[in-house]
Amino acid sequence: MANVTRFDPFNDLVDDLFKGFLVRPLAYEGRINGGALPRAKVDVAEKNGAYVVSAELPGVRKDDIHVSIDGAEVTLEAEVKREKEANKDERVLHSERLYGKLTRSFTLPAEVDEANAQAKFTDGVLELTLPKKAAAQRKQITIQ
Repeated sequence: MANVTRFDPFNDLVDDLFKGFLVRPLAYEGRINGGALPRAKVDVAEKNGAYVVSAELPGVRKDDIHVSIDGAEVTLEAEVKREKEANKDERVLHSERLYGKLTRSFTLPAEVDEANAQAKFTDGVLELTLPKKAAAQRKQITIQ
């Protein structure tokens, strides 16, 4: 018995059009979202009266990271630099590695003691230890 298949001229066209649809628009010359880097992935925990912030910053050198604290607002800035440019006899066929500036700001529930804040950068992970600022003591006023 012969195998009979139905001819569908649009099936291949639609498959080619949508194949990899979720992959191709994201990568464009090593950058995504029209040139912006993705947001840094950040974990925030509370431990022993301090906030512990862990941020993934792969491919960033320690010297290219800047952390600023303003009250309860924390801002992380980092720059991923392209390691090497292509030579004139070299042609890049595909590039997914990201480069450019990255900024991430978030507000913590309480103000941070900037003087005692600590930062450690190991294996692409920035770990901040941000002690909470001591709450102002309640002052009793005597009535005269």
